[in-house]
Amino acid sequence: QVQLVESGGGLVQPGGSLRLSCAASGSIFRIYVMGWYRQAPGKQRELVATMPSGGSGNYVDSVKGRFTISRDSAKNTVYLQMNTLKPEDTAVYYCNALNVITLSSGTYPEVWGQGTLVTVSS
Repeated sequence: QVQLVESGGGLVQPGGSLRLSCAASGSIFRIYVMGWYRQAPGKQRELVATMPSGGSGNYVDSVKGRFTISRDSAKNTVYLQMNTLKPEDTAVYYCNALNVITLSSGTYPEVWGQGTLVTVSS
């Protein structure tokens, strides 16, 4: 079974920074795409950033220039460095993995983490 566990959320003042981490566990051989989504209160979940294996990050326009996604494929981990945070970045941030190939339990088309809360407030 594949699980994604996020960490790094919390309360930060506007203009501050946070770094989210998401580690995938299980007998993983390869993960094609890892990324981050967020869901603010009363809003739909939206894509924040994704990164394919061996590729570059893709970002929603509202975070370009402020957020940076990175991956450590050897550790099956994805990170989201968030700088110059704004109150409108407040949301639960979810880690996502697509096409997770395992050594012993087949392929998982999509896996979600449990979410980590980011609150930007003074």
